[in-house]
Amino acid sequence: MNFFNVYPLMDIELVKGEGCWVYDSHGQKYLDLYGGHAVISVGHTHPHYVQKIKDQLDRIGFYSNSVINRVQEELADKLGKLSGYDDYQLFLCNSGAEATENALKIASFENGKSKFIAFHRGFHGRTSRAVAVTDSAKYRAPADQVHEVEFFELGDLEGVEASLKKGDICAVIIEGIQGLGGIYLPSQDFLQGLASLTRQYGAFLILDEIQSGYGRSGKFFAHQHFAGIKPDLVTMAKGMGNGFPIGGVLIRPGIEGWFGMSGTTFGGNHLACAAGIAVLDIMQQENLLDHVSEVGHYFTQQLKKVGPFREVRGKGLMIGIEFDYPIAELRKSLLKKHHIFTGVASNPNVLRLLPPLTLSAKEVDLFVNCLQETLGELKRPGVSAQHE
Repeated sequence: MNFFNVYPLMDIELVKGEGCWVYDSHGQKYLDLYGGHAVISVGHTHPHYVQKIKDQLDRIGFYSNSVINRVQEELADKLGKLSGYDDYQLFLCNSGAEATENALKIASFENGKSKFIAFHRGFHGRTSRAVAVTDSAKYRAPADQVHEVEFFELGDLEGVEASLKKGDICAVIIEGIQGLGGIYLPSQDFLQGLASLTRQYGAFLILDEIQSGYGRSGKFFAHQHFAGIKPDLVTMAKGMGNGFPIGGVLIRPGIEGWFGMSGTTFGGNHLACAAGIAVLDIMQQENLLDHVSEVGHYFTQQLKKVGPFREVRGKGLMIGIEFDYPIAELRKSLLKKHHIFTGVASNPNVLRLLPPLTLSAKEVDLFVNCLQETLGELKRPGVSAQHE
């Protein structure tokens, strides 16, 4: 049997991981600055993470959501305290796309509307409602065209308000930091304006923190860099399980669930929750939020000494480096010669960096030196760097 050919594969087989490093089947060591799409949050094979899953598997690995699950309760308690959303409700699922689907559906059940507002360059998943609010027509099959979505530029409060005034908008969905689009940050005024307008016109505000959440920006969620923003719903996944499939939706007080409103077979299973608890334990014990802020600041400062860049964007360890030319050759050279994994974006000129949150300053220095050497080898023309 052949696999369905939907993934472009690198000619590398990874067989081992440790911290911010991975190893291929030939024993070659690679610095992982991509974390498998921002999934590896607390590092590859962290001892506490591995032991927590092993211990849970020795007890029980799975049962459905029809029974009491104390591991779920422990996860919810720790997540509420560490995220600052202790008064919210939690729905557990398996992935970011599933979290998006459920957030949009909950909003629609609650206010009876079906039209959504999303933003250019945004990405929210590949399932039907999720891909409808994703700004990429190539991902949408004809069956996905049934959803009504208006797209606006990031920052266009006037346009958003004009649409909300019509009274038919169910929800506005926005990423805390746009990831796949190329690491674009909404401004404080814009996010606060969205929060105010959605309240005023009876629409829901959904913060997609699937990639930008779980400490990646230096706050638990990226929107928490700005005061006064309390979304109606927050979606999570990726770093939530450090590689174990888990996702979730935080739901504000006052929204009442009913039996059958949402559901999942595997979401919130014992093993997934054990993985999720381990991640929160490590984040707290190793003070990773402060660590990400410090190392992320150091990273961007070191990048300022290199060039040529059009711009360095991001917060914490969610960084996009934009060049004035496509980065495919640069990325290939970093991988083949220097053995460093980096990421791409829908903007072909952006090199995307999403390392484990445990990244050290020494590992930052290694990358910066290799980047500088590679840029010298490629001898590309450039422009003066501008930094946020």
